[in-house]
Amino acid sequence: MGNGVVNAAYYADFSGLEALKKSAKAEDPKAVRAAARQFESLLTAMMLKTMREARFSESPGDSQETQFYQDMFDQQLAVQLSSGKGMGLADMLVQQLTRSGLVKPATPTQGSAPAPAPLSTPTPMPMPTPRPMQLPPPAPAAEQTRFINRVAPLAERAAHQLGVSADALIAQAALETGWGRHLPSGAAGGPGFNLFGVKGGGAWTGPVASAQTVEYSAGVPHSLAQAFRGYASIEQGVDDYVKLLRSSDRYRQALGSGSDVTAFATGLRRGGYATDPAYVHKLAAVATQVRSLRDAAANADLKLLAGQPTTSGGEPV
Repeated sequence: MGNGVVNAAYYADFSGLEALKKSAKAEDPKAVRAAARQFESLLTAMMLKTMREARFSESPGDSQETQFYQDMFDQQLAVQLSSGKGMGLADMLVQQLTRSGLVKPATPTQGSAPAPAPLSTPTPMPMPTPRPMQLPPPAPAAEQTRFINRVAPLAERAAHQLGVSADALIAQAALETGWGRHLPSGAAGGPGFNLFGVKGGGAWTGPVASAQTVEYSAGVPHSLAQAFRGYASIEQGVDDYVKLLRSSDRYRQALGSGSDVTAFATGLRRGGYATDPAYVHKLAAVATQVRSLRDAAANADLKLLAGQPTTSGGEPV
């Protein structure tokens, strides 16, 4: 190797990465540029991982082993994509470090192309504009309460089987269906009774129901028609949802989360159940709303049993 800079061209080349680290500490301009390319490959790998997570349905070939080799392939692909000129991020980083005086400017050798002239002012990297968190369309409190009362008995049973909060399951059903307003339509035009947005792909051989939905790819939303599993009743749909979560290793982290709605939602999101980057926050927010309505209904029942007025209008909330 002589005295040249070691460039790790393979993501698992730990010796190459260690040599690159030592050269970068010595402020070798070539090593700094190589380190910037490694940083670019890291961001590329993160982008590929996000795209892989945006899966619309389970595949019969999904397993921990296939995911392991897929991750290996993606990381090596990221190294290859960032080689050469790459996306230009490495050059930008080197220019900014040189202007700030943290890195010595590279000395051009005879016959080599001159280094690009530094910009007069640093160009900040554009940050994406955050999108407002969209919750299910607002529905009257009475309509929300009716939805909760219809789903609650089934959610309580399913929550006991999954070791999670019933409020979390009710909230997920409300989030996926807009408080029951947007159930996927079956072949005959009737509701498919799919409360949890379970896709109809993979090993599913039963009936399917169609619906327009929003999926995210690399954080960008896209509206498209999807095939969802169709059920003969809400009870059948809830039972299949429980079976799906308990039989898949992908959702193991979501099970047994108890009353921690955020942990449950995070487990679903990491397992690829939803592609929305804000899914965890949305589910937690709706669960808080569900919990408030259920507490209000419970208090109204207690007041009714005690012979006290429930609201100013005389109707239980």
